[in-house]
Amino acid sequence: MVCLDVDGTIVDFDGHMYPEVRSEILNVMDAGHHVLIATGRAFHATLPVIRDIGLHSGYSVCSNGGVSLRLDPELEEGFEIVARSTFDPSSVLETLRNRIPTAKFAIEDVDGRYLSIERFQDFSFGVRAAGVTFEELQETTAVRLVVFSQGASTREFASAIESLGLQGVTYSVGYNNAWLDVAGAGVTKASGLEALRQILHVDEADTVAIGDGFNDVEMLQWAQRGVAMGQAPREVKQIADEITGTVHDGGLATLLRTLL
Repeated sequence: MVCLDVDGTIVDFDGHMYPEVRSEILNVMDAGHHVLIATGRAFHATLPVIRDIGLHSGYSVCSNGGVSLRLDPELEEGFEIVARSTFDPSSVLETLRNRIPTAKFAIEDVDGRYLSIERFQDFSFGVRAAGVTFEELQETTAVRLVVFSQGASTREFASAIESLGLQGVTYSVGYNNAWLDVAGAGVTKASGLEALRQILHVDEADTVAIGDGFNDVEMLQWAQRGVAMGQAPREVKQIADEITGTVHDGGLATLLRTLL
């Protein structure tokens, strides 16, 4: 069971996938391994990557564990949602607005739509966010809450979040901007992958995960072999079992060759 992050792992930060990466993913599949995408992207933005690789069956984890997909070419759309975790974002939104008044907020709802209180577009959404009021956001059942603040450095933002002591949710701070992903309590890439591991009847010892961000930490700890990309932050590298090359060096392809 080979679990792959997308941004900074499968594709670079311009969304480009190197041919050798695609080739080695397919080689690993041909060797009989289960290849699963595990990403913070919403499923709308994950599907183009899945199709670009050439995956037609199996499973994927999206929205940092909030949504799991089953791929099947026999289905009308080629996939179905098999699991979805939601939470009530109202109290977290209120707390964050009071603590970080410059923050922008967006929510992924149960239908895969993105709602935001102002212009808020990111490639990871896969769809344009619809404008709503703050009160409407608070009333929305959320799969994922995204918070962005241009007025703070990454570490300042992380410090502010830590000081809030958010309850009943799981969160991860981005490492290249003041970006926060919030999900329901206990919902991570690892929780989504563990559920799929049991469905696939894969032994815990036969799990590999590769990623580069703070939202990959739980996944790398969960896998028997957790691998950090070369450009990952120091804190992510410290919890990994090993480190491969950077995304620009084809670090994922290098690692995948060791599985053949």
